[in-house]
Amino acid sequence: MLLRGQNLLGYRHYADDVVERFVERAVKNGMDVFRVFDAMNDPRNMKAALQAVRSHGAHAQGTLSYTTSPAHTLQTWLDLTEQLLETGVDSIAIKDMSGILTPMAAYELVSEIKKRFEVRLHLHCHATTGMAEMALLKAIEAGVDGV
Repeated sequence: MLLRGQNLLGYRHYADDVVERFVERAVKNGMDVFRVFDAMNDPRNMKAALQAVRSHGAHAQGTLSYTTSPAHTLQTWLDLTEQLLETGVDSIAIKDMSGILTPMAAYELVSEIKKRFEVRLHLHCHATTGMAEMALLKAIEAGVDGV
């Protein structure tokens, strides 16, 4: 299930007890893997959902919502990966929702995460710019665990 962190499936924040109950019911009804993201890449907005997923025995996948800007450096992504791992995620996903991840950026990002952290890493790309297939290929060459 793709879960918008504290926003669950919507576009407003919900209280922690609502997040907990939603995850509990989703697990009870068969969901076993939750890809949890926050559009602003704020780990505080993912924490309650990730912890709820783990507490109910499901797979908690923390997500890097890939984007580019002067503030989004390789170190930004490494720091966010570390923060998500401290939350206790089972795996990490790089979510290229706008299709702007270049092949070489995919290679560098996957290589560095795999070099620094022992974590299963997935990459999800959208083909809006025509680079998705090559970005996925370079990520595979760099050691990504799933696409």
